[in-house]
Amino acid sequence: MGEFGIALSNVSLTLAYVILGFCLCKCKKAVANHLPTMSSVLIYLGSPFLVMSSFLKLEYSPQTLGKMGLFFLAAMVLQGAFMALLYFILHKKMQDFRYRICTMASVMGNAGFFGLPIVKALLPDHPEVLCYACMYIVSMNLMAFTMGAYLVTGQRKYMTLKAAIINPTMIGLLISLPLFAFEVFPLIASHVPAAVTGIEAMASLTTPICMIILGIRLATVDLKLLFSRGMVYFACALKLLVFPLFVYAISLLFPLDEAFRGALFILSGTPCASLVLNLTEIHETETGLAANCVLVSTLLCVLTIPLLALLL
Repeated sequence: MGEFGIALSNVSLTLAYVILGFCLCKCKKAVANHLPTMSSVLIYLGSPFLVMSSFLKLEYSPQTLGKMGLFFLAAMVLQGAFMALLYFILHKKMQDFRYRICTMASVMGNAGFFGLPIVKALLPDHPEVLCYACMYIVSMNLMAFTMGAYLVTGQRKYMTLKAAIINPTMIGLLISLPLFAFEVFPLIASHVPAAVTGIEAMASLTTPICMIILGIRLATVDLKLLFSRGMVYFACALKLLVFPLFVYAISLLFPLDEAFRGALFILSGTPCASLVLNLTEIHETETGLAANCVLVSTLLCVLTIPLLALLL
């Protein structure tokens, strides 16, 4: 099966969880009022275990650690550069908060719960891509709570580095990096295999839970309004096509290996992150637009990600 087929099958499987959540809500077996609890389980338990599981089967070397650091810098620079470019192009319209939200949504993607299983399937011989995905998430958090917070609110006072650093993903990384560098994970695997099984089990729950949450959200919105806002399609086009092609074009200028370039490219093409919605909820801005961007981009990526995979 080629890259297109692999990407299509994995994206379709992931979206199947959305359908399950949608049906569960429509059958009145789940209600939107329960979503905060599910989201808390996903973010505060799932995220750290997802990060830890990414390091379990990766053999330590200074070169691998260096590539992870380089990937983090590349992801952050590319996200920042694209947002800055959009800000420059649309600066006359940036007084309208809708354009600011679209600018943020254009780069911040679901690289963990959605992107990680996709890059794992597309690059099965490169276990380091799982750690690359973690680096991407960390860079995105840094951008979200600094430049992203500014775009959502239009006020610099909400740019908080503390929130960007102290979060479940970063905690998972701070736990994992020393264990990885001192090669503790192989010892755990050989002496306490049940612990590894437990970590992997928790990590494997994250994608289904994330997608089921989106399915329940989808069941509570007016589908006519969901698909009738032109601004949503503008944001989705930027996120699913323009930004990943921008990343791909820039990556061709540098001598990057297959795993590095492929992971960076596919992760940049993942649908809008729920973090975009979270920020608008925190700052009480246009939550409807943010929610629609997350939902519509997630549905449309079944078409875009397989097409992007053809460039690998």
